[in-house]
Amino acid sequence: MMSRMTTKERFERMYQHKEADRIPFMDYPWSGTIRRWIKEGMPADVDYRDYFDIDKTAAISVDISPQFEEKIIEETDRYIIRTTPWGVTLKNFKEEDSTPEFIDYKVTSPDEWEKAKKRMTTDKSRINWDYLKKNYPKWVSEGQWISAGFWFGFDVTHSWMVGTETLLIALLEEPDWVMDMINTYLESCMAHFDMIWEAGYRFHEIYWPDDMGYKGSPFFSNDIYRRLIKPFHKKAVEWAHNKGIYARLHSCGNIMRLLPDIMDTGIDALNPIEIKAGMDPFYIKEKYGGRLVLHGAINAVLWDDKDKLIAEIERTVPMLKEKGGYIFASDHSIPNSVSLENFRAVVETVKRAGAY
Repeated sequence: MMSRMTTKERFERMYQHKEADRIPFMDYPWSGTIRRWIKEGMPADVDYRDYFDIDKTAAISVDISPQFEEKIIEETDRYIIRTTPWGVTLKNFKEEDSTPEFIDYKVTSPDEWEKAKKRMTTDKSRINWDYLKKNYPKWVSEGQWISAGFWFGFDVTHSWMVGTETLLIALLEEPDWVMDMINTYLESCMAHFDMIWEAGYRFHEIYWPDDMGYKGSPFFSNDIYRRLIKPFHKKAVEWAHNKGIYARLHSCGNIMRLLPDIMDTGIDALNPIEIKAGMDPFYIKEKYGGRLVLHGAINAVLWDDKDKLIAEIERTVPMLKEKGGYIFASDHSIPNSVSLENFRAVVETVKRAGAY
């Protein structure tokens, strides 16, 4: 048995496709899940990762938005309607862990985009330096794994800027506009994280959300991915690799058909490997496991059934952990249907099944 490693050491071993003391455990409980665990006995003033003795990771973010005015339009006992820095009008429900409703978009044409683009300036004020100064020393001393949160691609453009229908049509009819938006986001991320890097703050990977699929299929063809999105994924990966760090892509949905092209970008890790959408982690491990870290692949639908979940972990983890290259997580997040007792059982099972 290997001696106990830090989170940073575990992640490095996974990215090097080598064995560690155990696989890393990196997942995201809902805020309602945390509140439930506190009600069920977890101390309110303790980080849940310390309480369960699982891996601690940190993330650095920057504000690349057009910084449109934020204001509350309407508030009732059930919801708040507000505008965002991206020009989106959102309806946030007050029910626990609810999903916002996207009501309206400010940027719906190339002309409106040009106005927004002029507001997306590169400036040190878009970086929370006080947050870094306060927290970075602790992250390093605790051996945490630090991610740079990039923000670009298909997903964030349709969700947070122009709307799904507008972007899907633009992919076919106005591809230059789509590429300009994605490139502008990416260039801004690189410029601001260059500032952070040059100030002496180090991160171990870049990580960006780009959901490109839904149940059974991607949102677009392989040809569209190759022409309009892949060049920017590749550009981001090259930026990371030039700094000697890794690149982890998050894409929900079924993107099996896109995988050969995605792998061609040089990404190092893929999350969340969504089983309920049709992703096949065993095929991905067999075909790409020597150069791709799999992060996730435990069906979130099973997390409210302890026996089925434990059985799935025991079935899946031993195969995915072979020769390193696996980080444990659900294929989405940890819902508030998971009790404190059940999550403790999950942690114990993962540590046992994921040990080397």
